[in-house]
Formats: sequence, C-alpha cells, structure tokens
Amino acid sequence: MNSGRLYSVLFEPHVTEKVTNVGESSNQYGFKVSLDATKREIKTAVETLFGVTVEDVTTVKVKGKVKRRRTRSGRTTIRSKDWKKAYVRLNSGDSIDFSQEIR
Repeated sequence: MNSGRLYSVLFEPHVTEKVTNVGESSNQYGFKVSLDATKREIKTAVETLFGVTVEDVTTVKVKGKVKRRRTRSGRTTIRSKDWKKAYVRLNSGDSIDFSQEIR
C-alpha cells in the first residue's frame, strides 16, 4: 500500500465508553476509517503508523441519522453522513498511546 493511501485509511481514534471498556478487557482500540477501507488496509495502516502487531480487525458501517427540522417554509429532513468504524485487536504485549506522535 502506498503512503498516500496509508494516511487516508484512518481518520481518528473513536473513543467512547464502550470502546474503553472493550479495550481494557480484550486489548482492542476503535478507529473511524474510510468507507471504502478493507480490513487488510486497516491492519496494515495501524501496524505501520503505530508500530504494533494486529491480531484481528472487525468493521461496522454506521448509517447516518435522519433528523427532522422545522423551518419557516415547512418541515425538512436532514441526514448525517454514513461512516465506518473499525475495532482493532492487538497482541497481548502491544498498546497504542494516542498522546504521542505518529511515526
């Protein structure tokens, strides 16, 4: 994978209460990723950028929410964008520190 694609696969860490609990119990981390990213690309990107060994990658496509707004001209619906998240399980000795710079 070329370096341009490598940096466009991962957008940001996805830190929520669920991801934190899963991370503590099974050494998993969550990332917001590109909609067209494959599991193999996600694995390669995490291993290259953070210098860790990835055991498993699980992906989930999240559909955007539909919200109704009331305007002067009537009611309109607004839909947020679809996005994709990836849960990455690391080997038992590896960890990711998000406060440090990416290699």
